[in-house]
Amino acid sequence: MFELDRDTNRLHHAGRLFDPATRGWSAGPALTRADSLDPEQALHWLQTRGGHPLRAPVGVIGPNEATDAALAAARATGAILARCGLTLLCGGRQGVMEAACRGAAEAGGLSIALLPGADPATANPYAGIVLASGIGEARNALIAQASHCLIAVGDSYGTLSEVALGLRLGKTVFGLAGAAMVEGVRHLADPAALPEALAAHLFGLDAGVLQGGKWGKRLP
Repeated sequence: MFELDRDTNRLHHAGRLFDPATRGWSAGPALTRADSLDPEQALHWLQTRGGHPLRAPVGVIGPNEATDAALAAARATGAILARCGLTLLCGGRQGVMEAACRGAAEAGGLSIALLPGADPATANPYAGIVLASGIGEARNALIAQASHCLIAVGDSYGTLSEVALGLRLGKTVFGLAGAAMVEGVRHLADPAALPEALAAHLFGLDAGVLQGGKWGKRLP
């Protein structure tokens, strides 16, 4: 759990003080008036009240033809990103991409659809901002490059290419609902684990530190 100082609007965790400008931690003063925040609430604070929100989007990647489980996971993922105040970036078509955009829209969030073709009308109806790139599958590389991190939901050859590009670029890649079993992908049991994983990543903590109480190295 995180703690938010009511008087200073500063975020603390395990006796440490968070600096939103550097996304680093230092020794902090004892707290007397603080509210406890879960990981989702802490991310929302970062995006809305911390003064230095993450401006890069979070990429959600997955196949056009997906299982019911992958579609449900994608929709939940979109909603979680929206509640955290994070912008979603995806390929903008159907399947996992449409489900993620739908989840984000239903939760009041913003999604960006980067289409492979030149016709914006091919975007799914839930996409918030549509960018018709006209560059075909090369747009996969743009999604991997532009995203702060990637969430792979399900698997396909196209999704695998985005996973590989993300890992090649040094991006953190989370996996859900049958994502490719590739070394470097951080597989999560279900979307409910996503807020903690994202918080550990965006706040510069090792995975598991939020519950384990141990401090780890800062993530890139």
